This record gives sequence, structure tokens and C-alpha cells, in this order.
Amino acid sequence: MAAMANILHADLDAFYASVEQLLDPSLRGKPIAVGGGVVFAASYEAKAFGVRGGMAGRRARELCPQLIFVSGHFKEYQRLGDAAIKVVGDFTPLVERISIDEAFADVTGCTHLFGPPAVIANTIRHRVRTELGLPISIGVARTKHLAKIASQVAKPDGLVVVDSENELDFLHNLPVELVWGVGPVTKLRLQKIGVLTIGQLATFPGGLGSLLGRAAGEKLSALAWNRDAREIRMHHRGRSAGAQSAIGRKPAVERVFRPTLRHLADRVGSRLRAKSRPGRTVTVRVRFAHLRSVTHCVTLPAPVSATAILAETAEDLVRDILASHPDEKTISLLAISVSNLEEHSLLQLELPLGLKDERRRPGTRKGMARSMADRAIDAIRKRFGWEAVGYGSVVLEIPHLVPDEFRELAEKDL
Repeated sequence: MAAMANILHADLDAFYASVEQLLDPSLRGKPIAVGGGVVFAASYEAKAFGVRGGMAGRRARELCPQLIFVSGHFKEYQRLGDAAIKVVGDFTPLVERISIDEAFADVTGCTHLFGPPAVIANTIRHRVRTELGLPISIGVARTKHLAKIASQVAKPDGLVVVDSENELDFLHNLPVELVWGVGPVTKLRLQKIGVLTIGQLATFPGGLGSLLGRAAGEKLSALAWNRDAREIRMHHRGRSAGAQSAIGRKPAVERVFRPTLRHLADRVGSRLRAKSRPGRTVTVRVRFAHLRSVTHCVTLPAPVSATAILAETAEDLVRDILASHPDEKTISLLAISVSNLEEHSLLQLELPLGLKDERRRPGTRKGMARSMADRAIDAIRKRFGWEAVGYGSVVLEIPHLVPDEFRELAEKDL
């Protein structure tokens, strides 16, 4: 007998925009976008015109001239997001929150109290709607991956239950981009070989290793057959910290990428320092025109969290990427992540040996001076706010398109 569909994926619909429409009833039924220079979130009415998160505000207005921009109520996002996840937690202690507006839940041991999973999901949806005034979609399935796909199919404001006997019939007819891990670049690669549905992904002859790499190909193939052994993880610490910035279409030159990388390193480094979790592996991703992305990484001899060290390491990696792709003249996104995190790492002091990279070694006098400067900046920001102090190259050269409150909501704790 197949296992029952007991995993729920609950996802608040167009969350930020829905909150704005809740707070201001005059916005209901109208195309709205949260943001300004950049669209952070769009209502379903705006999405119908092609408006999407991450889109430049000017482009969004071209697509939808009647678009209404709102600045955002960040404390309300946090309050209502917490309240919605609490409703899910009223039915089961096995809840894994994966963002401010979505969570997985395992109701295996709760059906004798609250009824079958579909009944529990409907009750959650009813309570979130009546108590909070927000729409929420829920997918119910045997695995986390399929439950998440089911919640996407259920949108907006719906419920989809995937019976364990009919999983592949449901899954294989859906578009391939619904698979967890198929982003815009992978989608385009799969389209070029005629893979448009999850069923075609599952039955592609010879596998996808030559196109996507062995590990990625095997992972996507397993998900296409609904092989997903992941369990609900209630309490876990992150294995990496990262940040990215979409910068439009800009020249692939240092005056563009250096201040952006410093800004990203500042965001990542401050989070690592707040949790006392430096990391050894620094990874950068550069997205060129036409959505092509390239990733490079380096593993350092000692764990780091200093902003300047992260930024300079990232700059070297980006230079390597640009040198190996001389035909690429435009970049549209930059990202930094730090992995191989360590807890309670001991700093190994180093003698002043005149090495070229002394400034990047945390245990040298120059490296410790950089860490002390970071700690001073962190202390000032903790008391007076993020904008109270910063690096000159960032403050003077980068437009602050993303409010700090949005950054804090979007970037999960370690």
C-alpha cells in the first residue's frame, strides 16, 4: 500500500501585495506593485499584465500604465506572516518554515484529531482567510517536492491534493519549470532539447548529465519521478549565507561590479558576524545577458566573515569569470554566498611575514584590523540602523533600491 499524502505546503498568495490590499481596501482588485525603482512584489491583477518581482519600475509601468506603486508595510508583513504560520502550527508541531510566507507541515500524527489531510488543509485556509484576511494556497502530497508543486498549481487561493496512487499522472503533465531547481537558465536549456514537461524530463533518453552536469541531472531526474526522501526539518541552521543583486543591463566593468560586490559582501558578512559563523568557501555568480549564468568559487585556508575580505575575494572570482568569457560585455545580476560555515571558530594568529595576501588573512594584524572595523560598524548599525554608517564605495556609487526592511525579511537567518 502506498504511503498517504500527509505533507502540506502552505503558501500565502502574492503575499506582500495581498497585505497592502488588506490594509487599504481601495486597492483591492487593482494592479499594484510594492516597490518603486524595482518591483519587489506584484498583485495578481498586475501579474496579468506581465509585471513580475525584480522587474524595473519603468518596465512595469510600460506593461501596465495603471499600475499603482506602494512603498510597503514591513512590520505588517512580519506580523501577518508569523500569524499565518502559527495557524499551521496549531495543527501539527512538525512545521518547517522556509520563508516569511510559506511552510511545510507533516500531519501524519494529527489526522485522528483533526481529520484527513485535505480537511486539515481546508481548515487552515479558512482560518487564515477569516482570522487574517489573506488568501493562502495549499498543496497536499506524499513528498515535499510534490506538495510544493501542488500548491503552485492550486494558486490563487486554492487547494490541490495529490493522491498517492496518481502522483505521476498529475506530475508528468505539468510544465518543467515547476520542478524545484529549474530556473530560467535551465528552462531555456531544456527547451532547446525539446523538454517542456516534467514527463519529458523524466523520460529523456540518456539522462541529462551532459547538458546540466551529472549531479544536477540526477537530482532533476529523481524529482521528475517524485523521488524525494527529504523530511520536515523543524530546527536547522543554515549551511550557507548569500545575497544577490539584480542590476539591470550594465557594462561588465570594475566600476560596475566592485561597489555592487562590496554591498553584497557587507550584507553577507554582517549576517555571518551576527551569528558568529564565518565560512571558508566563497562563491560568486554572474548572470550575463540572455539569462546565462556562470559560477566560480574558492575555498580559503581560514574561515572569514570580514566584509572587505569577502568583497576582495569575490572581485577576484568575478575577474576570473569575465576573463574566461571575453565575449560577454553585459552583466545583469551578481551574487555572493559563503558556505562551509563554522561555529565558534578559533582565530589562528599569524606572524607578519610580508605575504602578499596578509590583508585577507583573518589572523594577521591587518586582517584583525579589518575585523575590528566591521565590529564597530555592526555596533553602530545595531543602535542607529543600517543606514547610519557604511562603506564609501557603496554609499556613493550604488543606488539603494532595496529597503533594509525588505532585505531583512528576504534574507533568512542562519
